[in-house]
Amino acid sequence: MISEVDVRSFIAAHADGAHVLDVREPHEYEAGHVPGARLVPLSTVPDVAHELPVGSPIYVICQSGSRSRVAAQHLAQLGHDVRSVIGGTSGWVSAGRPVVRGWRANIA
Repeated sequence: MISEVDVRSFIAAHADGAHVLDVREPHEYEAGHVPGARLVPLSTVPDVAHELPVGSPIYVICQSGSRSRVAAQHLAQLGHDVRSVIGGTSGWVSAGRPVVRGWRANIA
């Protein structure tokens, strides 16, 4: 079973420098993403899993929480400490948090 966190908990973790993976498609990421989030589309998660930190939490986010659960489950099976963000980027935006538009972040 994977760990899920609500947007409020994610906001606090993000403020503390959490590692964030955005598993949406490139056009979604470009339209607006959490500052500092690394784009790793869901279909590429298995290809980059070995590059991700082990031993520190990874927060996985998508638009609403469905794709992030799939990615988090896969990463957890590989031994990563992961948390899926319930409500995703939509929840982040609804909470009044800032988004970055364009490609200004790490891209896998």
